[in-house]
Amino acid sequence: MRDFTYIDDIVEGVYRTSEAIAAANPQWSGQTPDPSTSMAPYRIYNIGNNQPVKLERFIEVIEQALGMQAKKNYLPMQMGDVAETYADIDALSQAVGFRPGTPIETGVQRFVDWYREYYAC
Repeated sequence: MRDFTYIDDIVEGVYRTSEAIAAANPQWSGQTPDPSTSMAPYRIYNIGNNQPVKLERFIEVIEQALGMQAKKNYLPMQMGDVAETYADIDALSQAVGFRPGTPIETGVQRFVDWYREYYAC
């Protein structure tokens, strides 16, 4: 399973965080560090859809958008692969009130439409 995020959601998240300048936490202490804050005036946010999708479903959505079947060659898990990934967007949501939410079906179709128009195919 993977957490696929549509580019417009990434752009919106980056824009919103750029408009919400981080402030240092004056109570931050190296003795009892809070990983969600810092004594430096910056923050790191995970901007993702927070809705993991099975890879098979992702392929189905691409097939539907393209109107053709994929030729699949199944392989075992590769070194370094993880079974599931997803974005924890709680800090982003709390800081700027934004949660990416473009459904995979919408994002893939928009990408395919853009690609076909841009490359005239």
